[in-house]
Amino acid sequence: MKKIKITVFLMCFFGFCHLRAQGVTASPERIKELTSNWNGERFEDGRPKVSDALLERMKNIQIEEAWGFLRGKGYNNQYEGDWEIIHPESAMTGRVVTAQYMPLRPDYQKVVKLNGAAERRDTIGGSNSWPIQQLVPGDIYVADGYGRIVDGTLIGSNLGNAIYANSGNGVIFNGGVRDVAGLLNVQGFNGWHKGADPSYLQEEMLTSINMPIRIGRATVLPGDVVLANQHGTVFIPSHLASELVLSSEIVGLRDLFGFQRLREKKYTAGQIDTKWTQEINTDFENWLKAYPDTKLPMTRKELTDYMSSRKQ
Repeated sequence: MKKIKITVFLMCFFGFCHLRAQGVTASPERIKELTSNWNGERFEDGRPKVSDALLERMKNIQIEEAWGFLRGKGYNNQYEGDWEIIHPESAMTGRVVTAQYMPLRPDYQKVVKLNGAAERRDTIGGSNSWPIQQLVPGDIYVADGYGRIVDGTLIGSNLGNAIYANSGNGVIFNGGVRDVAGLLNVQGFNGWHKGADPSYLQEEMLTSINMPIRIGRATVLPGDVVLANQHGTVFIPSHLASELVLSSEIVGLRDLFGFQRLREKKYTAGQIDTKWTQEINTDFENWLKAYPDTKLPMTRKELTDYMSSRKQ
């Protein structure tokens, strides 16, 4: 009997420690597990550190190209549309910090507050400021507010200013925002959201940071890369970001070549619009060799390596 009591005690003790260890925010070890296909540099919180240069190049990629590339890799649930956009004329790219919100439940909220205190977070103010505190330059705050708009406004202009000050970027919210007029005045800030309302956030609580979340039709992991523009949002696994950008840039060059040859009437639309013959492929390769390096979206070495790999 004594051995049984000791066993039960140890099970309860380690179970308690495991629950406490989970906290509000995913540990670096958990994030590394979720993003184990990434082989590059990481942030201290464990998220993949996709380069700023690659994020900048990604702004020129079309949503359809990114979507098609990911589907070709078996990632069929990475797009979400139907957004209201603060500055629809601008594209935004960045590294994801996720947050999950749920309808308020007092007993669960108490656990979240206790875990937040253990993580040395401010438990006096609203917990919707917690994800903002850990944003770094190049991040995008991506939150699932289960589509709630009235009383589901995750930020207003004050938090919008704080988000931009920390990240130099904006937000993607499956939920609402308030004070759009104020957000419009935050220079450089942008946001994709499901609607605006003057109400404050209430009867809603933060439940996790940097855990997997769902944004509409898409599954999103911390450290994903976002491509957002007026045509929607695509959430790109970090380990595919570089290949996606380069592949899409090649598609763009193929389009430029095709348009030029159509204007020159060298080929018909039917020839360009279907699988290219060896003659057209050779013409394209020669066209690439003469294309100015200063106009290439990638380095000449990246282009040469990619074209060589396609022949293997």
